Amino acid sequence: MVTIYDIAAKAGVSAMTVSRVINNTGKISDKTRMKVRRMMDELGYVPNHMARSLVLQQSNMLFLLITDITNPFYTTLARGAEDAANKYGYRLLFGNSDEKIDKELDYLDTILTTRADGVLIAPAGDASLSHLEALRKHRVPFVLLDREVPGMESDIVLGDSKDGARQLVEHLTSRGHQRIAMINGSRQVSSARMRLEGYREAMKLNDLSYQEHHILETTFELQNDLSIIEAWLDQMDPAPTAIVAGNNVLAVEVIRTLSARGLRVPEDMSVVCFDDLGPYSEIDPLLTVVAQQAYQFGYLGMQMLVERIQINKDFIVPWKKIILPANMIIRRSVANLNDGTE
Repeated sequence: MVTIYDIAAKAGVSAMTVSRVINNTGKISDKTRMKVRRMMDELGYVPNHMARSLVLQQSNMLFLLITDITNPFYTTLARGAEDAANKYGYRLLFGNSDEKIDKELDYLDTILTTRADGVLIAPAGDASLSHLEALRKHRVPFVLLDREVPGMESDIVLGDSKDGARQLVEHLTSRGHQRIAMINGSRQVSSARMRLEGYREAMKLNDLSYQEHHILETTFELQNDLSIIEAWLDQMDPAPTAIVAGNNVLAVEVIRTLSARGLRVPEDMSVVCFDDLGPYSEIDPLLTVVAQQAYQFGYLGMQMLVERIQINKDFIVPWKKIILPANMIIRRSVANLNDGTE
C-alpha cells in the first residue's frame, strides 16, 4: 500500500507537505502542490478518508434529506445543494423520506453512523422534532429547508408560502372567480399551514365566503388512488370554478381527476398551484403557478450549513432565517369569468 511517506520521498518533500496537499490545508506553492499530486497519480495513491475523518473528527460528507425526490421542486433544490457542496469541497449523500416520519428516522440512523458533518433537511412534519433533537444531541449541525418545526430553533431557508397563496387567490378573483376551493398538504406541515392561512386571508379580503368543505387536506406526495379527490369534488354543490393546489403534485392529481371526468382546464375548471413543473414546463405551458426559487433553497441552505460547520459549530451566533419570495407565472390554466373568455 502506498503511503504519504512514499510520496514524500518520491517528490522530495516532507510527509507534512504531502498531508497538507491531500487535506488542502496550509500554504503551499502551486508548483509543489502540482508535483505532489503528480507523484500521487504515478504511484496510484488513494487517500484513506475513513482514517482522515477519525483524525480530523470530520468526514467531509454532508447529507441532504428531502421529502419527495420525484417532485421537480426538490430535484432542482438538490441540484443547488450539490453545486454548493462541491464548491466547498464536500461530498453529498441524498435521502428521500416520502413524507414519512418512520423513514426519516431510518435516515437519521444512517446520518449518525456515516458520521456526516452536517445535514440539510426538509422535515417530514411537526413530528420530526424528536429527530432534530437527536441531531442536536449528537452535535450534528443542520439547516431546515422549506418547513419549520415548532419547538426547534435552527438555521432555515423558507419560501413565503402565505404570500404565495394570497397571490394565487388574488389572481383568481381578478378573473372573476368567487367559488374557490383548495387542495392542500397536511396541517402537520408548516408550509401547508401557511398556504392555508394565505388562502383564508385572501378570501376574507375579497369578501368571499370561506367554507371548510371547500378545503381538502391530504398529502403533498404523489398518490395513485384519486378517489379522495373524486369524493371531494362530488360533495361540493355548487361546484367551485377554480382550485388552488398546495403544490405541483396535487395540481397534477387534480387535473388527472378532472380529465377522467371529461372536464377540461381551464374551460370547465381553473387550476393554479405552488411550484412549477420543472424545466420541461415551458414546452406546453399550461399551469399558472407561484414558482419558488428551488435552486436557491438548496444553494443558500448549503452555504448556511457549511458556515455553521466551519465557523459556528458550537451555535454561538443567533440562528439565521432566509425567506425567499415566490414569483407569479401567469399561463393558460385560469378562465376569465369577467367577460366569458379565457
